[in-house]
Amino acid sequence: MKILLSYSHSRVSSFVLLWENSQQMKRKLFFAAVGLGLAQPVFLSLDAIAQENPRPLDEVVVTASRSPKKQSEIGKVVRVITSKELEKSQGRTLPEVLNNTPGLTLSGTGMGFGSNISVFMRGASIGNTLILIDGIPVNNASYINSEYDISAIPVDQVERVEILRGVNSTLYGSDAVAGVINIITKQPKNEKFQGNVLLTGGSYDTYKAALNLNGSIGNTGIAVNYSNTTSKGFSTADDNGSQDFDRDGLRQHALNTRLNQKISDKFSLSASLQLMKNDFDMDAGAFADDKDFEGKYTFLFGGVNAKYILQQGVLNFNVNQNNVWYKFINQPGDGSGYSLQDNAGKITYTEAVLNQNISSKIDLTAGVNYRYTQSEQLYESLSEFGPYRSYLPAGDANNDIFSGFASFFLKDIAGFNFELGGRYNHHSEYGNNYTYTINPSYLIAERFKLFASVASAYKVPSIYQLYSQFGNLELKPESSVSYEAGLDLELIPAKLSLNTSLFKRDISERIDFYTDPQTFASQYRNMHEQHDKGLEIELDAHPFKDFSFSAWYAYVEGEGADAEGNKIDYLLRRPKNTFGAKAGYQFSKSLSANLIYKYTGSRFDVIGYPPVTEMQHAYTIVDAYVQFSPLSRLALFADVKNIFDESYTEWVGYSTRGRNFNAGLRYRIQ
Repeated sequence: MKILLSYSHSRVSSFVLLWENSQQMKRKLFFAAVGLGLAQPVFLSLDAIAQENPRPLDEVVVTASRSPKKQSEIGKVVRVITSKELEKSQGRTLPEVLNNTPGLTLSGTGMGFGSNISVFMRGASIGNTLILIDGIPVNNASYINSEYDISAIPVDQVERVEILRGVNSTLYGSDAVAGVINIITKQPKNEKFQGNVLLTGGSYDTYKAALNLNGSIGNTGIAVNYSNTTSKGFSTADDNGSQDFDRDGLRQHALNTRLNQKISDKFSLSASLQLMKNDFDMDAGAFADDKDFEGKYTFLFGGVNAKYILQQGVLNFNVNQNNVWYKFINQPGDGSGYSLQDNAGKITYTEAVLNQNISSKIDLTAGVNYRYTQSEQLYESLSEFGPYRSYLPAGDANNDIFSGFASFFLKDIAGFNFELGGRYNHHSEYGNNYTYTINPSYLIAERFKLFASVASAYKVPSIYQLYSQFGNLELKPESSVSYEAGLDLELIPAKLSLNTSLFKRDISERIDFYTDPQTFASQYRNMHEQHDKGLEIELDAHPFKDFSFSAWYAYVEGEGADAEGNKIDYLLRRPKNTFGAKAGYQFSKSLSANLIYKYTGSRFDVIGYPPVTEMQHAYTIVDAYVQFSPLSRLALFADVKNIFDESYTEWVGYSTRGRNFNAGLRYRIQ
């Protein structure tokens, strides 16, 4: 929970030890071999289905290469959550949608409203999955690990999500160690203005109202999206069945605006602004109620993009500002104590990127970028131990990094594709580092893609790790080398596809929080190694016109060695085994339904100080979504989650949602 982010000496020590420095005995996990268990369907009308469903390898994605390319042209694993899928997810949060994606675990998704969501991709720790908004990296400069909390972005403001599994620091820089999630917000459309109204209500007294306006006037495109969500919620902390803890709710306002202006046939400008404000209630920690603890989170993200079309390419300039404000206030009415955490973070990001067709067979993506980061952090408290105050001023907590990068893409030489890239980085504190990408792929008969890659990545130390009372200006960036190989097979065109990939990742100079066992003096240090490896399998089937089915399985393991050479299992709150499936049926033009299944395997968690390791049992969640459109402009929907009321734990000491539902309507205004 956000309460764990308090930066007092005792809270930071406990939090970081729980997340980064817990020394668990390696346990052998027994798990049954997982089979897809699929009966072979009867495939009918091949040509008709091919017209209904686009071929997967023909799908165009942007995130893998920072330019539009077909899946058949790239040697990476990119999965897309389309606008149609998001339209059928309006009763869900963005973390709930992403949590049913292969290779992703979003820990905290089923917990209380306002919970921190930890993004784990392919077993990597928090902060090693880069979040993009419309292609621009976003971080939270006020957090310990600078990770970005995606729960602040409403689904109704998202047009599309591209998920790149695997390293991509060459094109995107720091944090793209395990992968990249590109959240593409709703863009202005080149048509007359229309609007959408969304109203929902459901369990825990949760209500949402959203308005979307989109269209163009001449050469000017405008998109405005606003939503307001309220929930009385439930107790964040697990009450151990006592049912006497108070409810912890959420109030969220989110505004997203975008303006596109065509200046000429070759030159255009766009500007965007996103403002999100969350107020939420919190508890005192695991198994601990608190009726007077509340948090406030404000996120401001905006920028300007200029695009110039060249004869054989495109040149883009971006300037973006990413500001966050976090405040946690605990002031009991009886005057027994007081605590305040007040953090602010600012990141200024500028870049110039060139996409150039050098020839019909060679593309170049190259660019330079500059990022300036600063944070101001205050913690103060009054307790039985007396007053305490810790202040980190912005003037003492800032740094910058300059990068230059280039990647060459060799395209379709008798089915062979190849990416070769490199990146140079200069950081104001630790100096220089470099990354590279070598990524060949081969397409056979336009239906079978084989790919492999060797690439390096890095993660810079956060502001807190460098400059806080536990900071260390001698820290080096975490560095890694990843290896991957896989197959993308279109077994029956437009009807049955199979993807499988193997990966291995070695991380060195891992940053951990170290406490001397004798003096209890604490500091961040480059200490540990981490070694991860895994397997992912995906199946997608369209056996007949109105039915679709997909299933996936992911396995990951991770271990390393601490400063004393002891082996450590690093998969804290990360399952070794996950399995998911989704079935959808279009009963008629106006009625559709989806059934969603996910199995999350057992995993470690720790609690207390000194930390105690606990194994959390595996669990299964089944959801159902039904949508009915009695009119062309009106859609009614109902979303039932955790149908079988599964009892499970994501974080020890914190509650999770039982069976719950959300229902509503969406009406289009023209």
